[in-house]
Formats: sequence, structure tokens, C-alpha cells
Amino acid sequence: MTKKKIRLKKPAKIILGVFTFVFIGFLLLFFGYSLLESKLNKLGYSDDASYNIITKLKIKYVEDYPNNKTLNAAFESRDYKEENLEHYSKITYKNQKNIIKNINSLLKKGYSDREISMIITHGDDDSVSEFIKKENVEYLEEFFSYPFAKLENYDRYISYMYDQGDDEETTIIKVNLDLDKEDYTDAVSITDYSKTVLANKHHYLGEKYIPKKMTKIPSKYLLDDEEEIRGVNEAVSMAIKMMDDAEKEGLSLRINSGYRSFKDQQEVYDTYLSLYGEKYVASYVSVPGYSEHQTGYAFDFASKNSKTFSSSEEYKWMIKNSYKYGYVYRYLKSKEEITGVKHEAWHFRYVGKEIAKVMDTEELSYEEYYAKYIDVRK
Repeated sequence: MTKKKIRLKKPAKIILGVFTFVFIGFLLLFFGYSLLESKLNKLGYSDDASYNIITKLKIKYVEDYPNNKTLNAAFESRDYKEENLEHYSKITYKNQKNIIKNINSLLKKGYSDREISMIITHGDDDSVSEFIKKENVEYLEEFFSYPFAKLENYDRYISYMYDQGDDEETTIIKVNLDLDKEDYTDAVSITDYSKTVLANKHHYLGEKYIPKKMTKIPSKYLLDDEEEIRGVNEAVSMAIKMMDDAEKEGLSLRINSGYRSFKDQQEVYDTYLSLYGEKYVASYVSVPGYSEHQTGYAFDFASKNSKTFSSSEEYKWMIKNSYKYGYVYRYLKSKEEITGVKHEAWHFRYVGKEIAKVMDTEELSYEEYYAKYIDVRK
């Protein structure tokens, strides 16, 4: 018995042919898309951005801009506008949810690509959105050419500069440090226990702030060997090394005061207030919770050979050498306007060798260093 061959009728052949053609076309399209997507991925573009780049026929364009994060964000965003493509590629990226929407708005207001880059990189979503609402913006370049300028402080910069007459850099530093506000009001609450902690009249440690890993300073290094003075381990270790090296040169450096708790500072404050009055403590004694001594990184030094430290050889040696051990002259006379504290020849603060070297080279107070190099990274 012979089997009959199944023969497709002409319409069926046509349908099968079309299906085969479509299937092969789909495979070619799929593999072609995958190759293009892979190519764009290697150029630094995400899968979502790649899809829009391919469908908008912008592959050739983005090949000239590998790893361009602003372009990537633009092609990922629903706010993408074809007419702004050339601008997206030239504007500096910052990780913000509404970056493309904000760029579009800033372009519409007439800002240049460079100006938009400065605005975007100096703020966050909220501050950029608020800035967009402003009219007649002045000193944009002058303020935001400094990396430590903050977009949210723009109005305060303008007000303070007009009021005080300081230059732009000084204005930025002072406002960032809240020096345009009253002392001890609207202070920043501090939870930082590292050696870069800032405590002053605008940075509040609070009652519960107790430094970690403190140690007692051996009595031989104290001016009064019957006292008990403590400090953070690292700071104490380097202070001891500094005093030992000074002794090799015939000097007698000693520590007169170190860590003070909130309660200790309250006692000091009350004592000086009763003895010398409000004007004196406002200049020389910190309100409890605002004292650098509470950080455990600050020490008052003294000379065993002289009752007046500022007139001693030990003081002169400290001025020249303390930065080598990570210590800085904390309250200089020339920086009283910035620190808010009258000159204290005896008060030195441990910040580490790297920071101390920069401060010594650039002749900065710690407030200035903090505003320029630390706060900007937060």
C-alpha cells in the first residue's frame, strides 16, 4: 500500500511563505536590535536609553558621546525633547530625578549650557526647581564657579554680600557656615564622631554627645599631674608624640585641658559667667553643647617653663610644627570673624596630618577648611 504525499494548495503555500518570511524577518530584527543594544551598552547607555536611541534613530549621534550620563538620562526620560538634544550632550550630569525636566525649563528661560551645568551641579532637585522660579538672577558665574557654593543659599549670598560688602568667595564661606544667622540659633545638630567634626556657635553637639574610643592622658604629660584629662585615642597618641619630640629639643610642652562633657562645660560656663559676666563668656567661653572640647579632639596646651604660653618657646615651636602631627592652631587672631571666638594661643585641635598640612599651607581656619572641602561633599 503506497502512502499519498500531502500537497499544499496554492493559498496555503502563500500563507506558509509569508509566515516564514515574517519569522525570518523577526529573527533578523531581533538579532539586529540585540547587536545595536549591546553596542550602545558598551558606549555607556542603559537598556532603556538604548531602546529610545534606536527607535529615534540617534545611534550615529550618541557614538560621538560615549558614557555621556546626561544624554543617557535624557533618552531614559519622558521629558526628552528633540530640540534640546544638542544641549543635553553638553550639560554636566548630576544624579537628580528631574534633571531633564529642569534642564528643559532652564533652557526655556534662556540660560546657557555652561550656566545650566553650574546650576544643576550646585543643587538638588528641590533647589534647582526653586531656582528656576527666580527672575533677574545676578552673580551666577561669580558665585557658582566655586565648587563649594550651594544653590539653595543663593538668596542668602546676595543679601549677605550687599549687606557686608564681602567678596563672593568670602560670602559663600560665611553663609555656608551660617554666619549670617545669630549665634546659637537654628544650629545644625551634629552626629559626627570623626576627627573632621565641627563644633562651634552654629554646630550643636548636644547633651548626649560623648566621643568614642577615649583614653586617659598619662600624668607626665599634664601641667597638673594630679588631674585626669582624656581625649580621643588618635588625638592623644599624636599629642604625646608631639610633646616627646618637643622635649628632645629642650622644651616642656604640657596639656592643661582636654575632653569636657556637656556637664563639665556647663560648670565652666557658669563659673566664668559669675566671675566676668556675659560679655566675657560671649567671646571666650562656649555655651554647653557647642564647645570643641566636647569632641575629644581639642586640647589646651601649656608650658612648664612659662606661665604665659603665648610668650613661651613652646608656643613658638607649636606654631611651626604642630601641623606635622595633625594639630592646628584653632583660634587665630586673624580669623576671629570666622571662628566667632577670640584668639586663644593655647587651644589646638587634632584634625589629622593631611588636613593640617592644607590648613597650614593655605592659612585657613578650620571653619574655612570645613566649608571648602568637607561640607561640600555631604
